[in-house]
Amino acid sequence: MDNYSLKLLRESPELYEKSALWFSQKWRIPLEAYRESIGECIKNKHGVPQWYVVLDEYGNIAAGAGVIENDFHDRPDLTPNLCALYVETEHRMKGLARHLLDFARNDMYKMGFDTLYLVTDHEDFYEKCGWEFFTTVNDVETGPERMYRAKTE
Repeated sequence: MDNYSLKLLRESPELYEKSALWFSQKWRIPLEAYRESIGECIKNKHGVPQWYVVLDEYGNIAAGAGVIENDFHDRPDLTPNLCALYVETEHRMKGLARHLLDFARNDMYKMGFDTLYLVTDHEDFYEKCGWEFFTTVNDVETGPERMYRAKTE
């Protein structure tokens, strides 16, 4: 993580708009949805939602992720969900995704959560980061997706 800094958006309100725009562009979800969720994170500070970004040495967002109640699937009982994990192409293969995953798990542990879930169509990567395949859920738009879980620590 040399030359990078991880920012908790609840502690970095100055990154609110920049982060909302970045996540919206990466995931093609309306900007207002990110503004609302990140705003709630900044306002409430504790619990869900939570948002994290990794800045490069120039202050640009290199990676980010969030934790929300439900990542658009049909199992509201499987919560909270890590979501929107993304690493810019030029910053990949440097451990940023793993660092974000580990940090979010630890942050949620401190808030009293014992398990985190995530929905993905990727295989293998999350297992290498300590997550286990748990079940298949139905995404509200795309159908069946793989759900992983990890104990917080």
